[in-house]
Amino acid sequence: MIIRKFNPNDLKRVFEIENMSFDQSYGIKMFQQLYEMGIGFLVAEHEGHVIGYVMFWIKYEFNGHIISIAVDENYRRLGAGTKLLVKAISILSMLNIDNIYLEVNEHNDGAIEFYRRFNFQIDRTVPNYYASGDGAVIMYLPLRKGHISSN
Repeated sequence: MIIRKFNPNDLKRVFEIENMSFDQSYGIKMFQQLYEMGIGFLVAEHEGHVIGYVMFWIKYEFNGHIISIAVDENYRRLGAGTKLLVKAISILSMLNIDNIYLEVNEHNDGAIEFYRRFNFQIDRTVPNYYASGDGAVIMYLPLRKGHISSN
C-alpha cells in the first residue's frame, strides 16, 4: 500500500468512497474545487486501486483541519486510514500548526475511538451539525504544548 498525492484521475473513485462512507457527501464539485484551491489531498493505493483518501488544510492561522478521511469499506482494517492520518498529521506538523481539528458524527463511536488512538481529544459537541440532525463531536490534536486555541 502506498500513500500518494491525489490527482484529478482519482476524483471519481474518491467520490465513490465518500458516498459509501458518509450519509452526507460534500459533492463531487466541492472535491474538485478544494483540490484546485490547493488543499492537502492524499490517497491510499493498494494493488493499483485507490482505497482511501484524506483532505486537510490550514484553517485559521495556526490550526490544521482534517476535512474528510475515508476508506473503502471493503479495505478497512488494513491500515490505510492510519497511514493517511499519520501522513496528514506529519505534513501539518511541519507547517508549525498548533492544533489539528476535525469533526465526527456523535454516533460514530468507531471513528471517535480511532482518533483517540492518535491522542485527539474531545473539545465540544455541536448539536444539529449535520443535515440529518445529528451532532458533531469536535476533536483536536494539540501539536505544540501551550498553544491550544479554539477552532
